[in-house]
Parts: sequence; structure tokens; C-alpha cells
Amino acid sequence: MRAVQFIAMIFTGLALVPVGAHIAALPNKIHLAQTDYFITQTVYRGWDLFGIVLIAAILFNAWLAVLMRRRGLGFTLVVINLACLAATLAIFFAFTYPTNVATDNWTAIPGNWEDLRRQWELSHAANAVITFAGFCALTLSLLVARD
Repeated sequence: MRAVQFIAMIFTGLALVPVGAHIAALPNKIHLAQTDYFITQTVYRGWDLFGIVLIAAILFNAWLAVLMRRRGLGFTLVVINLACLAATLAIFFAFTYPTNVATDNWTAIPGNWEDLRRQWELSHAANAVITFAGFCALTLSLLVARD
């Protein structure tokens, strides 16, 4: 079980990397002029591979939940993290992905690009908060778990 706990922690921590970067950049990006914003968005090419990290985090946390199913609070905290990770995926497909499609991954400029920017940035900020809450729940689960 310790190996699964460790791997779940590593993947959940790695899932914080892209959303943490997004929330840190938000104050500097949200008011950029159109040209500057679209240029800035090019730095995210290839970041879709972080989806692999999120899926791995969900799978390892699900495995950990199965292993901890009779461990009371520890189990509950792992399930909270699992729910947070699943919520970030739902937010991505409900809010972030549609903006990527509407802007052809920020290479096409639709008339409502500012609304799309707000939706894209805020969905990432929400995911940062939710992922961090899940990471905290997972950390607490590891602290209260007993062999």
C-alpha cells in the first residue's frame, strides 16, 4: 500500500504543476491586449500531455481508495481527493476544452475572444484551487493512515 500511496501523491502533486502555473500567470495575462494574449498562449502547446498525469493521478487514487476502503477517515480523504481530480476533468471538458475548440487552440480569433479568455483563465484557476484541495486531502489521508 505504501507504494500506491507514494505514486498517488507523486501524480497528484504533478497535477498541480500546470494549474499552478496557470493561476500564477493569470493576473499578468487576464488584461493583455489581443495580440499579446494570443502570442502568450503559444507557450501552452504540448501541455495537453499533462492530461496523462491527471488520468494517472485518478487511477492511482482510485486504487488507493480500494486499498483503504476499511480505514475510516483515511479512506474518506482519498475519496475527497479522487472527487477533486474528477471535478477538474469535468471542468476542463465543460469550460476549458470548448474555448480551445472555439479558438483553434488560440490560433484563431473569434469575435468573443475576451469572453473565451475569461472562461479559459477562470476554469484553470478553479482547477488549481480544486486540485490543491484534493492534494491537501490526500496528504491528510496519508498522515492519518495506519498500517
